[in-house]
Amino acid sequence: MSSKLLIQSAALAAIVFSVGGCATHTTPNTFNRSEVGRAQSVEWGVVQNVRQVTIQNDQRTVGTATGAVLGGIAGSTLGSGSRANAAGAVAGAVAGGAAGNAVTRNARTGLEVTVQLEQSGRTISVVQDGSANDFRVGDRVQVSSDGVTTRVSR
Repeated sequence: MSSKLLIQSAALAAIVFSVGGCATHTTPNTFNRSEVGRAQSVEWGVVQNVRQVTIQNDQRTVGTATGAVLGGIAGSTLGSGSRANAAGAVAGAVAGGAAGNAVTRNARTGLEVTVQLEQSGRTISVVQDGSANDFRVGDRVQVSSDGVTTRVSR
């Protein structure tokens, strides 16, 4: 294996696996950079129900497309001759697309917390990262929202 191919393969692997790191996690204590300095409305409420859920990343074509492009580039360097290069590009694109898709589809355990708000009397449900021991029915909690992201915290 040539050093050029080795470097390209390593770069491909690094980029494909870094795509999976782009997922955001919504815990009461974790904020995205875009949320810093943004005003949030805060209401207090009482937990009515807590249940464990599975949080799946949204299906995104970015990981698949990135993996396919990079795999195609890396694969095109295989072999000597235009047919071998074309075959390597196709095989690399398929393998890279599959790897990129798999990396961006991971799932994790989370919570759905149902809260009755004190001020308005409305009942809302918020899904966020956490474990079943984070909240109990009857807990008084703070619900903060910027209109896009809502969190429940103690």
